[in-house]
Amino acid sequence: MAAVRRSSVLFLTFCLHVYKQHAYCSTTDNMEPCDQLRLGQYLCKGPKVDESTQEPENCKDMTAWVECLPAPNISCRLANGSEFKFSGEEVGFNKTTPCRNVSGYSYKVAVALSLFLGWLGADRFYLGYPALGLLKFCTVGFCGIGSLVDFMLIAMQIVGPSDGSDYIVDYYGARLTRLSINNETFRRTQFSP
Repeated sequence: MAAVRRSSVLFLTFCLHVYKQHAYCSTTDNMEPCDQLRLGQYLCKGPKVDESTQEPENCKDMTAWVECLPAPNISCRLANGSEFKFSGEEVGFNKTTPCRNVSGYSYKVAVALSLFLGWLGADRFYLGYPALGLLKFCTVGFCGIGSLVDFMLIAMQIVGPSDGSDYIVDYYGARLTRLSINNETFRRTQFSP
C-alpha cells in the first residue's frame, strides 16, 4: 500500500514537473510584442508640450509619439525581437497620440480683430484672406453686416486660417483636457459619513 502511494506521488510529481516545463516553454515561445500589451500593463508618458502652441513638440501629420513603460515584472518582445523583463523604469515602445495642426494663428487675436477692426477687413488680412480683407475695407465691412457675420463665423471657429491649420487656443496657462475615466484613472474609495 505504501509502495502504491509512493509511486503515485512520484508519478504526480513527474506530471507536475512536465506540465510546468511545458507551460514555461510555451510562454517564452509565444511571448507577445511589447506594443500589444493590454491596458494596465503599461503606462505612457505625456508628450512634451510647446508653450507657444500648447501642442506636443513632435506633432506631425496630426499625431505625436509618446514613450510607454511596461509595468514592473512584465516580459515582452521588443521591436528588435529580443525578449526583456521590465522593472517599470525602461521604455518598451512608442505609441501615437492625436494632436492639432497649428501654425501660429491665435484665436484671441482673430476674434479681437474681427470685433474691433472687422469693418476694415483686418481679421481677414490676419487669417490670410487678402482679397476678402480688401473687399471688406472698400465696402466698410459690407455696410457692417459682413463684419457681424464674419465675427460670428470666426468666434464659432467656422472660418479659420487660410492654410488649413487650427487656431492656437490659449487655456490660461493650462492645456484643456476632456475628463474621462479609463484604466489609468485612480478611483478614491468612498466612505459613508
